[in-house]
Amino acid sequence: MANLKEVRNRIVSVNSTKQITAAMKMVSAAKLRRAQDAIVRMRPYAEKLQQILSNVSASLDGNEGQYSAQREVKNVLIVAIVSNRGLAGAFNSQVFRSIRRLVAEHEASGRTVHILPLGKKAMDNYRRTKYFSEALPTDGASLYDGLSFDKVAPKAELIMQLFANGTYDQVTLVYNKFKNAAVQVLAEEQYLPVLPMTSDVKAAKADHIMEPDRATIVLEIIPKSLKIQLYKALLDSNAAEHGARMTAMHKATDNADSMLKELKLSYNKARQAAITGEILEIVGGAEALKG
Repeated sequence: MANLKEVRNRIVSVNSTKQITAAMKMVSAAKLRRAQDAIVRMRPYAEKLQQILSNVSASLDGNEGQYSAQREVKNVLIVAIVSNRGLAGAFNSQVFRSIRRLVAEHEASGRTVHILPLGKKAMDNYRRTKYFSEALPTDGASLYDGLSFDKVAPKAELIMQLFANGTYDQVTLVYNKFKNAAVQVLAEEQYLPVLPMTSDVKAAKADHIMEPDRATIVLEIIPKSLKIQLYKALLDSNAAEHGARMTAMHKATDNADSMLKELKLSYNKARQAAITGEILEIVGGAEALKG
């Protein structure tokens, strides 16, 4: 059994850790409320816009629909959307695990894969690997410093440009979708080319009346819609991150409570054993004096 000083030091250490995890849980809970409000407001708009985007893109010809052009897939860009910080359970690792599987599948088909990291943890993970291209930006972590559409738009423009000029034939987003504070759903979404409408709504794409005109839609509305889709993915990931961290810190605090109970029990046992030993020594000494 550990001596009293060792147990006492461990109790102090675990108690300090518990205070930190409890504080982090409270901070994440406060941030989660703001992030959840943002994604809940954005999601219905972005999803409806995605339907319209797929519908309109399906009605454009090959020259007009540069973002819906289906080419033989030789070069693939995977956008890894994770967090800047850790201590969020499996939040980042499940994205990395999904990307490893996607990379293996593409490489097995003879495709070249590059990864665009958005988030410091992704940059740390891929910066020195063969999957990171020097042509890709390295400031993805700065997006979360006041996440806004204006910050995300340049990244979306770059991705669209790389697809339009043929550098990449397919772009996939991998991130965590926010479901609730305790649940995050891993998402693998094809960003480019824009996916066609599903069979149950194909009939609605015929005979469009386009306002103001086709050129404006192609040059302005479709690119803006794609920017919003990337912004929505980052909002989803941001809310999911705070939910995951709050849950992880809640579990860590509960574990610290359990450890403190065990350590205090061990401390009391050790102290009782020490007191009993001292009493036995006193009694033994007294008996020796009587003799």
